[in-house]
Amino acid sequence: MSRLMHVASGPYAPPVPARTLTAVSADGARLHVEVHGPEKAPVVVLAHGWTCSTAFWAAQIRDLSADHRVIAYDQRGHGRSPASPACSTDTLADDLEAVLLATLAPGEKAVVAGHSMGGMTVMAACGRPAFRAHAAAVLLCSTGSSRLVAESTVVPLRAGRLRTWLTGRILASSAPLGPVTPLARRVLKYATMGAGSAPHMVEACARIVHACPRRARHSWGKVLSMLDLDHGVQQLRVPTAVIAGTADRLTPPVHARALVATLPLCVGLTELPGLGHMTPVEAPETVTSRIRSLVSTYTQVKEGA
Repeated sequence: MSRLMHVASGPYAPPVPARTLTAVSADGARLHVEVHGPEKAPVVVLAHGWTCSTAFWAAQIRDLSADHRVIAYDQRGHGRSPASPACSTDTLADDLEAVLLATLAPGEKAVVAGHSMGGMTVMAACGRPAFRAHAAAVLLCSTGSSRLVAESTVVPLRAGRLRTWLTGRILASSAPLGPVTPLARRVLKYATMGAGSAPHMVEACARIVHACPRRARHSWGKVLSMLDLDHGVQQLRVPTAVIAGTADRLTPPVHARALVATLPLCVGLTELPGLGHMTPVEAPETVTSRIRSLVSTYTQVKEGA
């Protein structure tokens, strides 16, 4: 289990959920799930990325839960979800299915938003029965479907075999991150955020990332280094919006543009100038607004429900 080191106040302090529950995945893995906001409101499901937790969505949860039911869960091995030896795109899909089945009534629709590995989770799950039954629309933030290592610009070298090899070693590293120090903040900001990111944003991301257990970071990093979900993009047949930061080094905008070109029902690409990989933290209002727009356009609450 991770060492939870969240910020204690401000927009990035995790809100207290209305209730929590445990969803059980296909292989028995137990997933920590939080439910925020009124029970009979339009539903949003949030899937966080690699090395993160439900705390990553704090700004979105705080805003949306005023008039939405917001469901957020910790990916296995992250946050309060115990580690599991099974790490693959199939288990990502299993876990999202388990969360949807545990929290939504039959026929109930939700907007599903995924950041980074959370977006990859959506692509992996989009052909599953539970996803097709419950997903009304999707928001993909700072994500890609394949060639993550080859396209990453974290290593400041010309594209080629050396850069790809070094990036792969970094992605799957099992080295400890250690405490959140000034140097650690600078490294994290360089790798994952835009140059103009405010210190409180960097601090929030650093605390979340450094809380991720080393084993989970290593195991999922290996999965991401070999990722190929191009087939999943073609099966994502619900309205899907895409958000990307133009200064994202982990999943550069080439990924977002490839998604837009392939998605069957893309409803827009938002490129955020100068922002990095952590778009829900770096541009919380923009991400929240896009989720709200998808909810109002593609979901309806029945009268008397």
